[in-house]
Amino acid sequence: MADRMYTSKKTEEILDKLNFSTKLDFSTISRIAFCLALKNADKITLKSEDSAGKNLNRSSFFNDDELVMKTLLYSTYEKRFDDEDSTIRESVIKDHIDQGCLLLDQMFQESNQDTLSFFERLYSELSFDAKQKNKTSANDLLRIQLGINDTNGTNLIIDLNNTQKHVNSHLAIVGKPGGGKTQFLLKILSDIRKQSKFKTNFIIFDYKGDVSQNKEFISVANADVYRLPHQHIPVNPFVMSDYSENSILLSAREKTESFASIDKHFGPVQKGHLTEIIKKGYKARSQLNVKYPDFKEICYIAEDDYAEEDKKRDTLMEILKDLAQFHLFWQHGDLDDPIKSIAAKTIVIDLHELPVLKQLVAYLVIERLYKEMAVLPDSKTKDGYREIRTILVIDEAHNYLSQKNPFLEKIVREGRSKGIAVFFASQSLNDYDQPSFDFKELLEFTFIFQCEGVSSKSVQDLLACSPKLAKELQTEIAKIKKFHVISKSLVDGEEITKFEIIPFYQAYQNGDYLQ
Repeated sequence: MADRMYTSKKTEEILDKLNFSTKLDFSTISRIAFCLALKNADKITLKSEDSAGKNLNRSSFFNDDELVMKTLLYSTYEKRFDDEDSTIRESVIKDHIDQGCLLLDQMFQESNQDTLSFFERLYSELSFDAKQKNKTSANDLLRIQLGINDTNGTNLIIDLNNTQKHVNSHLAIVGKPGGGKTQFLLKILSDIRKQSKFKTNFIIFDYKGDVSQNKEFISVANADVYRLPHQHIPVNPFVMSDYSENSILLSAREKTESFASIDKHFGPVQKGHLTEIIKKGYKARSQLNVKYPDFKEICYIAEDDYAEEDKKRDTLMEILKDLAQFHLFWQHGDLDDPIKSIAAKTIVIDLHELPVLKQLVAYLVIERLYKEMAVLPDSKTKDGYREIRTILVIDEAHNYLSQKNPFLEKIVREGRSKGIAVFFASQSLNDYDQPSFDFKELLEFTFIFQCEGVSSKSVQDLLACSPKLAKELQTEIAKIKKFHVISKSLVDGEEITKFEIIPFYQAYQNGDYLQ
């Protein structure tokens, strides 16, 4: 039996990086990686052909636990690898180290390469309480403490994903700046990340920069931040699962819908022109290994078309040039790899310094999320609690609600069964009063901070209360104290619920949850 095992080259790089950052020796990191791969055996693809990396001393790796490790393999796969040739057995162990190191590296990146956050994440990932084995897990139950009930002083808690209590998990947070709206949103998102053991993700569009600049929140949520236009989002909007003629046509048409959503002057002629340009982009790559174009290539094609037809530059051409020149999305030649699934990532997209195309950037990401959602199986439900895969957070929602974007509307309408929730944050109740799509009807939770100029009809619809009470609340809503909220009824016997929130900065101090 060989005295050494050889990892992949990628594993060697990860081991060196984690050894430097954590001060753990290579054998310890490899053993952790092995266990992590076993724990995620249903999510990984075994077999790594690359053995050009670090050589690990076999006795140091197993230490005195060889029998235990072989038993773990047998318990996971219900197969005795002792019955196999020794070469096969060592290969299986090497495969688990390679796969586990990839998972460790992902966790390290999602922890913003902060060692303490990484260890906390690792502990939560590998810890197991046998007493909880047959009970609803943390990822199944998202129980969020909102604040203190004004009526009786008790803790106000919601089971966000309880299908027996709630139709969906969509919510709206409404209020003037300075009332506590953002602090409330960050507290809820942080609770969800912690309680789900970081398995429930979110995507948030940050219009003011206050979310991305909140280092405490970014650390607690283990979020990746992309600051436009200084960075690009590692997403290519043209990626598809297949590149048949019909799929390409559909992709082109979907892009035209996103473009049209932000500009009422974007008419049928420009839609048709953009569709043809995008089709040419895919055709130019049809014989290459990578089948999808990027906005830089699409812009070049458009410039050639405009020159050939002696066509004056219009809105379409300006948008394409801005997308290419600002390099807002992943392009061929970028050193980073494009994200395969944005639904599997926790992302803050900082738009506050982007001078143009803020809404289009958001819509292209929303379109991508919808396309991912459409092919996902229904999310799992256990003991009445539905798994939430990701949350789309729409800050400054007034920029979106009136735009008639089909992808946002479909996510709101169809997201429940797929485990996709939408959180809106806006300044006025009236923003949700849209004739083309009834957002109010599909919002399960509504939290109202201080607002001015609200209509009694909006109050009635969003709080699901009587017309008389809605009329009375109009004046009260304009005078609500900071950190105080009026919401839909969250307590049996109450027509509405009033409470004082727990702000993020109070709940989380130095990364610790103080609830």
